[in-house]
Amino acid sequence: MPVVISLLNSYSGIAAAAAGFVVDSQLLIVAGAMVGAAGLILTQVMCKGMNRSLVSVLFGGSLSAQSTASSGSGEYTNITSCSVEECALTLEAANKVIIVPGYGLAVAQAQHTLREVTKKLEQNGIEVVYAIHPVAGRMPGHMNVLLAEADVPYEQLKEMDVVNPDFPATDVVLVLGANDVVNPQAKNDSSSPLYGMPVLDVQEARTVFVIKRGMNAGYSGIKNDLFDLPNTSMVFGDAKKVLNDLIGELKDLGVGEK
Repeated sequence: MPVVISLLNSYSGIAAAAAGFVVDSQLLIVAGAMVGAAGLILTQVMCKGMNRSLVSVLFGGSLSAQSTASSGSGEYTNITSCSVEECALTLEAANKVIIVPGYGLAVAQAQHTLREVTKKLEQNGIEVVYAIHPVAGRMPGHMNVLLAEADVPYEQLKEMDVVNPDFPATDVVLVLGANDVVNPQAKNDSSSPLYGMPVLDVQEARTVFVIKRGMNAGYSGIKNDLFDLPNTSMVFGDAKKVLNDLIGELKDLGVGEK
């Protein structure tokens, strides 16, 4: 959907430029050309982030449906859920935490609450960084803007290629509203529609907490194998409410109060 929207935006710019030639308006030609070029560049960036060609993004629906039938329609068999209190206890004992924001964080408008949580962890001497996938959210840069709004230091935002080698040495990963961009199927299952898409290697961390409202699939419509792994625990609930509860639990543990 984000790719289609970006492509349509570029077409609107091209149409405006063409109209500029018809009415002999240089301003309309220049403005339309800029909008068209920007839309095409953004479309190319998103396709590259998904390791897909534009044709496969636009016309790959039938292939995706067939692949989903073989690899994505299975049931979860090893789901582990935990309370906010258990999550807080694990975070308190961590030395390094990586936050993986996704579209669900934006929907819940929980970026400011998340910043409060990370401030408490940092005050307790815990290293915190944010792993940013190129296509997390609606478009490239969505998570960067969202976190900048909450005054997250820019140096804590790590691109996928930079942060992936750090996951094996990470104590806790907190996944907030991200789904397809953390699905191990992209690397392990050649029959998956996600296969070949660059993803964040969160499964290599010691402990992974996934905050989600439920078990709904992401845009790909397939199950996320990450949720079945033994080092993954689900914390069900709205991201903002869960994070607010997490702040309360960290306060009770004295985290950030030293």
